Amino acid sequence: MPNDPISDAKTTVERYLELSMVPDPEGAARHVAPDFRMIFTGGRRFSSPADSAAFNARRYKWVKKRFLRTDAAIDDETGEVRVYNTGYLYGEWPDGTPFETNRYIDIFVLKDGLIRETQVWNDSAEILLHRAGLAEAPL
Repeated sequence: MPNDPISDAKTTVERYLELSMVPDPEGAARHVAPDFRMIFTGGRRFSSPADSAAFNARRYKWVKKRFLRTDAAIDDETGEVRVYNTGYLYGEWPDGTPFETNRYIDIFVLKDGLIRETQVWNDSAEILLHRAGLAEAPL
């Protein structure tokens, strides 16, 4: 029976995210292509799961993802599969304050079974602005 590239890509992304949450950047790196690139909220660019783990270690005391959905679509011309994983971040800010309703969406591009690119979007910056009294409008 042939592989289903959409199902395989969704499984790869969820496994990558699970390893990233441990955090196990070396394990997560087994799912990325050699030319992998990651673009975080704010346009921060990273080239490995270890880079994002180091960034998250400074921003959060700890953080995990509660998956709501993982959707995917294949580009028949390129063979790339785009995977969209959305849900909520939960954890603690560096001062120990808990959070649990921080929305996120991660967008992945996979080719030949490996993650080539991911874009990471979440509400963390807006929440931090609000906590600092700098938000332009209430959350």
